[in-house]
Amino acid sequence: MDDRQFRNAMGKFATGVTVVAAEVDGRVHGMTANAFMSVSLNPKLVVVSIAEKAQMLEKIKQSWAFSVNILAANQQDLSMIFAGQVKNNQEVAFDHLDGVPVVPNALAQISCKVSATHEEGDHTLFIGKVTDIQVNDSEPLIYYSGKYRSLAED
Repeated sequence: MDDRQFRNAMGKFATGVTVVAAEVDGRVHGMTANAFMSVSLNPKLVVVSIAEKAQMLEKIKQSWAFSVNILAANQQDLSMIFAGQVKNNQEVAFDHLDGVPVVPNALAQISCKVSATHEEGDHTLFIGKVTDIQVNDSEPLIYYSGKYRSLAED
């Protein structure tokens, strides 16, 4: 199989959209990611998968903390900014949760301290011990087959 076929197959898995954020030297850095999952309830652990070529990799290694922000349906613009799809350097304001930058009004804001890392293929998996959570009610931003989607009502 070639890389495109693999990417197309992985795109058939509908996911939510997150912004992973970290702060280094007083400056917040973020990236859009859908490679996120919960790992454990006790202790509360999550994992994010960051490409070795991503700038965010070093930012998380430097800060040793990160947030996962599950985006709401009306936050597609933030997803596009942090995915590098919007090139005008828009200033994005962040809140903080347990000292970690979080996206305001996200469906869920999850602050984490890195508890372990695992290098696998061309990515590093960051296991994050959840230190705090804020949850809001709204519709999620969905990504499927290379496009943003929304949940259909029954």
